[in-house]
Amino acid sequence: MRLLRLLHEGKERYGTVKGDEIRLLEGSPFKSLKESDARIELSQARLLAPVLPSKALCIGLNYRDHAKEFDLPIPTSPVVFMKPASAVLAPGAEIIRPTMSRRVDFEAELVVVIGKKARHVPAIKAFDYILGYTCGNDVTARDLQPKEGQWTVAKSFDSFMPLGPWIETEVDPSNLAVEAYLNGEKKQSSSTANLIFGVPELVEFLSSVMTLEPGDVIMTGTPSGVGPMNPGDEIAVEIEGIGRLVNTVR
Repeated sequence: MRLLRLLHEGKERYGTVKGDEIRLLEGSPFKSLKESDARIELSQARLLAPVLPSKALCIGLNYRDHAKEFDLPIPTSPVVFMKPASAVLAPGAEIIRPTMSRRVDFEAELVVVIGKKARHVPAIKAFDYILGYTCGNDVTARDLQPKEGQWTVAKSFDSFMPLGPWIETEVDPSNLAVEAYLNGEKKQSSSTANLIFGVPELVEFLSSVMTLEPGDVIMTGTPSGVGPMNPGDEIAVEIEGIGRLVNTVR
């Protein structure tokens, strides 16, 4: 099932995607999946980011090739940082390059969407707490990211967390192709099979530290091939079985 969030008649609504049609839900998919009688053509809908999390937990250096790319050691436990909800960006919206940065990079990532409150969840039960998965771009002001850590400034500008286009609930996250295309040219290409810490392990680790709330997201890390974006560029993140997230840069 594909779940999306959209602006309909001036209100934020959730819906399910069936072919080229959206069927609006009565409420939130975190509470009920009851469909209303309303139908909308997908091509006519104004999509929002599929979720507005209370917190976005992001995993750094979770692909061996990405750690090697930046000449950093392979982590022995997840490297975690956070992005604020104000960084969330809708599909098709513009990534704003801040004036204080000279280099802003794309980072294609599989994103986990938490479905219900999770605390001290063992890896074997992690999938019971996941609503589904979406595409994400962990936009980074690379020149503001010191190697010794403290990545908050570099990662947290408004528009630095594009998500979408929807949440896919019926996909196995263990071996999905993850790709990024800059102006149509493939720049990143890997598989979630290459994650150092997989989805169940991340849910277990993070829920042992803090309560994960419905709608929270886990950005699972990016493979090698990250690179800069310039004003006017189009960046697309494509994940097998989920979809394609496209944004432009301003």
